[in-house]
Amino acid sequence: MRAKVVVWCLALLVMGCAGVETSTRSGGARVLRQRASVSEASSERQRTAEKRGRGVVTAARPADEVEGFGREKPDATLSRLAVLDALNEVKGSLDGITHGLPTLTANTRGLGGSDGVFTRYADYGSSQLPWLRGALVNATTLAEAAGAVSDADMSLGLLRMTGPRLQAAMSGATLLAAWVDFLRLAEVVRQECPYYGMERLFVDLDRVQRRMAPAMKALASMEPGQVEATATAMPELMGQLTREFQSIQDGARVAMERAGRVIAAAQFLEMLTMVSTLKVMLPRPPPAAPVTLGVGLVMGSGGVMMGSRVVVSAEWVETMRRLVRAGVISVPVVSAAVRIHAGQVMMAQAHRDLPKGVRDALGDGPEVRGMHETGRAGAGMSDAPKHHVLPDEHRAWFEKRGFTGDMNIDQFCVRLEQAHHEAIHGGGNWRLGRTWPGEWNRMIMGELRRSEAVVGRRLTRNDVLDIVAERMKLYDIPMKFTQGGSR
Repeated sequence: MRAKVVVWCLALLVMGCAGVETSTRSGGARVLRQRASVSEASSERQRTAEKRGRGVVTAARPADEVEGFGREKPDATLSRLAVLDALNEVKGSLDGITHGLPTLTANTRGLGGSDGVFTRYADYGSSQLPWLRGALVNATTLAEAAGAVSDADMSLGLLRMTGPRLQAAMSGATLLAAWVDFLRLAEVVRQECPYYGMERLFVDLDRVQRRMAPAMKALASMEPGQVEATATAMPELMGQLTREFQSIQDGARVAMERAGRVIAAAQFLEMLTMVSTLKVMLPRPPPAAPVTLGVGLVMGSGGVMMGSRVVVSAEWVETMRRLVRAGVISVPVVSAAVRIHAGQVMMAQAHRDLPKGVRDALGDGPEVRGMHETGRAGAGMSDAPKHHVLPDEHRAWFEKRGFTGDMNIDQFCVRLEQAHHEAIHGGGNWRLGRTWPGEWNRMIMGELRRSEAVVGRRLTRNDVLDIVAERMKLYDIPMKFTQGGSR
């Protein structure tokens, strides 16, 4: 009988029905005190969380007690605005190039003369505009889709898909602007310095084009690995182009001075400074000086500073910080852009890290670097398999619901470990796996068709993405999309 009473009391305590202390049970008071202590701790955690949500600083707690300690969850809306701001900046640069290229070939005293021998170089610049415009259109489409879905994680996933396109457009626009600088240089040399030699100028432009072409081709491919590698290596390439620019400029100046046109040579240099985008590059250090001159980058109130000169604005830094935190672009790519703006001395130090203050401003950290791990699934292993989140065998079904063009289902693939990929498909034997109701393809199509039956209409593309986002979380599938292909 005594044992039954003890069991009954413990049951009440566990179920929360006993609210008073029972003196006839020696352990009862201790149990209630423990329950009260746990309840107080739970309430305190809740109050702390509420204060944190209101921006109130609380006492430090152990990292293992705070979920997501040290990680700042990116805001989807702010990240989307940052993507659009970056795209608009590139678009503005391309608009200026688009309007400027035709005027170069129209000038018969410049590149348009000599029976059109030099127009091939202007045509090369014009040929880069279609893929750059296409990258901007594709990225804009994805950004607009990200703003239309209600699931924040899916929105961030769509924004990350803009990353390769945005990086390619940013780097491609920088290279194209530099190429236009060479064309303007060639135009001025043809008009003002016939002593330089047209054959020599033709060979110079051919050499520069060959140096630039591999990077342009890699960027135009939109392949994430090639784009990332090319964008990261941009400071070295821009340093080479700057030296090429100075070499042609110095050669033309010397030719003019030898011809007795010293004043014209000075005006020639001043003219180039006015029209050149490459004027932001610092002059080369003298041969006796080390290339790693004692110049660094620091954070100032106006942005990233180099000495007393603002390299990039505070607004630009904030835009890049949001893109980095959202996993859209990587810190090395942003660091490369800062070095290009900082000039040739900093480009010579491209292998070195940015100062800690600059990296902190960009939001660098282990969780950010982890967003950009790409390549092999492991050392000496093959690439992790790509999983079509939207089943490839139902491609026609998805196309009827808006998944076409830049938003086709091949854009919604994720890399999974082999074991994870097999698990969500019911094991290594896919035919046997399809007999399991929880198999990914069977499950997701069942959910989508049931939803259509409930709402009584065909689902929109955003409806589909919201439903898929919920299921991806349940199956622990990361929303880090990569481009796949039809099987």
